Parts: sequence; C-alpha cells; structure tokens
Amino acid sequence: MAGSEQKKSVGPGGRLLRFLVALTAIAGLGAVVVWGFNKGSGEAALEAARERPVKAPLRVSLADRGESVVTLGVETRKQGGIEVIAPQPMQYREQVRAYGTVLDLDTLVTLDNNYVIAGAQLQSAQARLFASKAAFERAETLYRDRTTSLAQFQTAEAIFRADQAALAVAEAQVRTLKATAFQEWGPVIGKSIVDNGRLVKQLIERQAFLLQVTLPPGTSMAPPHAATVQLGASAMRPHVQLVSQATETDPKIQGLSFYYTASADSSLFPGMSVLAFLPSGSLLDAIEIPASAVVWWGGRAWVYLTTGTDSFARHPIPTDLPMVTGGYTVPIASFPQPLPELVMKGAQVLLSEEFRAQIQVGEDRKI
Repeated sequence: MAGSEQKKSVGPGGRLLRFLVALTAIAGLGAVVVWGFNKGSGEAALEAARERPVKAPLRVSLADRGESVVTLGVETRKQGGIEVIAPQPMQYREQVRAYGTVLDLDTLVTLDNNYVIAGAQLQSAQARLFASKAAFERAETLYRDRTTSLAQFQTAEAIFRADQAALAVAEAQVRTLKATAFQEWGPVIGKSIVDNGRLVKQLIERQAFLLQVTLPPGTSMAPPHAATVQLGASAMRPHVQLVSQATETDPKIQGLSFYYTASADSSLFPGMSVLAFLPSGSLLDAIEIPASAVVWWGGRAWVYLTTGTDSFARHPIPTDLPMVTGGYTVPIASFPQPLPELVMKGAQVLLSEEFRAQIQVGEDRKI
C-alpha cells in the first residue's frame, strides 16, 4: 500500500517536469531556427549587394535652357580620345538650292539628224535647180533660134519648174526644223544644231551631259555661269556650266529653269535627279566641320561644343553644304556667339555618355 501511494504522489510531478523539459527543448530549437534564418537572409543580402554592379557616377546635368551638359575630367577625356579645336572661320558664297534632272537627249538626236538630212536635201535641190536652170536657159535660147523643138524646150522648162518647187520645199523644211531647234532647245543649243556646232556634238557623243536645273517656286535669280550638283547623299559635287535659260519648266516644280552641262567624267547619267547649288548673294562666314566631329541622333546631325573647361553640350548643324572630303560647311550664324571650341574627335563618346545617363536615371526611378 505504501509503495502504491508513493507512486501516485510522484506521478503528476514527473509528468510536469517532462512537459517543462520538452517545452524548453522546443523553444531552444525555435531560437536556433530563427537565428539560422536571420543569418542566411543576412548573408544572401550581403551576397546580393556584392553582386550588384557598381554605378558609374552621373556626368550629365541640365543647363538653364534644358540642354544636356556632359562634364568630363581631364583623365576621362584623355581615355575617351576627346580632342577639341578652335574653329577657323572661312568665307563662302551663299547658295540657292535647286533641283536638277539629267536629260535624255533622244529628241535632240532625232532633231539634229532631221536637220542634217534636211540640209543635205536642200543642197541637193539647189544643185539640181542650178543644173536645170542652165538647161532651161539653153533650151530657151535654142528654141528662139529655131534650133530645137518646142517639146524639148517644154521638157527643160518643166524640169526647171519642178526643181524650183523642190527647192522651196527643202528650204521650208530647213526653216521649220531651225525654228523647232530654237523653240525646243533655246538660242544656244538651237544655234549649235543649225551650225553643226561643238556643243551639240559633245552632247550627242556623250562627251557632256545636259541638265535642266529648276529653282524652287517663287525664287528668281540670274543664273550663275558655274554651279555644283550633288547626287543623293554623296559628298561628290561635280561642277556644271551654264548653257542658257530652259525653254520649259519642270512640271513637278513649276519654277524658273536653266540648262547646264556636266562633263562626261561627272558620274552623271540620263534620268538621274540631283540637287543643284547655285552661288548667289554676298560672301558669308562659315566653318568647315570635319566628319569626325559629327554624330547623328533623331535624324539630325549634331556636334559638341565646349560650355566650360571640362563641359560639353550637343548642338544641331545644317547639312545643306556637304564637303567632298566629308563633313559639312556650316554658317557661323548657326552657332552660339562668341564661337566656342568644337569637339573634333570623341563626339561619339559624349553622345554615349548622354545615353548612359538617361538609362541610369530611368532605372533609378523604377527602384
């Protein structure tokens, strides 16, 4: 009985003790799990921070007028190969931009051939008339002297009168073709056709090409004796020489038109459309921008100008006057005054710096 009572009295206390021990173990295990989770999260965050790319410092700021200004130190400029020069102004003559077409001269060749044939026919008619006139006069004298018959005299007269009519037709044909030459091709080319001159020979034999240059509607000017033309985006600008005012305008443009000739080595061929640049007005100051200084963005040409000792801003330039060596001739009036220095090399590096700044700012806004 005593053992049984002792067992009953100890039983509940042992169960309580075992419960407390189990609770303590569970709490310890939970602490270990939480500690391990926190440590793992901390290490993951630290690893992510280590792997995150280091952001390069922003070198682009906005000026008062809203333009982007790139600021680079001496060492960075040297690494990027950025070189600046002080532009040297030069003088150029203002030019009117016109539109030209290299003409197909099939009608000119046909007209020239017809005129040559008509001229030969005229000479033949003159020779026949000269001979028949002499024969008629001889027959007339003999008939008066009663030494020839009336029939022979009438035959000689008929031939003479027919040759007179043939000569009149030949002369009319030559006059018509001459008038056509002047009406269709103007006084200079027309005279060359009539006189079998050097100009029309060169055009027919393709030693030279004929261009019709048309001014923009509403533009009026005396045509210069020499001009240049440009084919597409090519920097080549062959020289052309004035012939005369054209006899008709280009129906698509409706402006004043002129004839110009280009040499056979100008790389021009019939059917080509070109831009023509006609010198006009007084001399203006301009700058020659090398091709290495030009960058393209948004469909426009840009250069970088200095705004300070180590800062640069992008500036648009017109491309109406390309140079044969590449680059463009740009009027000084297109630049801010006083004229700043120009980035001659490394402009693409500055443009890339602008783009990088835009991308980085966009990513920062997403965070």
